Amino acid sequence: MSLKPGDRLPAFGGPLPGGGEWRSEAQAGRPLAVFFYPRDFTGGCTREVCSFRDAYGQFRALGADVVGVSRDSVESHAAFREAHRLPFPLLSDVDGRIGRAFGAAGLLPIHRRKTYVADAEGVVRGVFRHEFRIGRHVERALQLLKTLSAKSK
Repeated sequence: MSLKPGDRLPAFGGPLPGGGEWRSEAQAGRPLAVFFYPRDFTGGCTREVCSFRDAYGQFRALGADVVGVSRDSVESHAAFREAHRLPFPLLSDVDGRIGRAFGAAGLLPIHRRKTYVADAEGVVRGVFRHEFRIGRHVERALQLLKTLSAKSK
């Protein structure tokens, strides 16, 4: 089952490198972009994650938080974040629980490339599935957030 526009974002979270835990509930009251990707340190995934990094200021200007999710370990995420200077958290979903809750789990032990955008009330407003042009999810998520921001004014 995959989340679709109009569904409520499930509560989710995970451990952070160096300790602590990221929880979706702590983001309440702000829009959230959640992107799933297959693997750290692979060509396409690195380009995708870095496209979110490069646009991070635009997400923040729209009041939105960003979080990435893959089935890599916390240690892999720590090295990946450091190598690419990522300003947002990456959640380790080793058991695939988060991916299954969203409908991003694949047949292999990797997640499908999907991005979900939820509004400040936690309602999913957009779901973007795998596209061949890396970075397209970022463009589409930002456009949706701009539309949501204009409607709330």
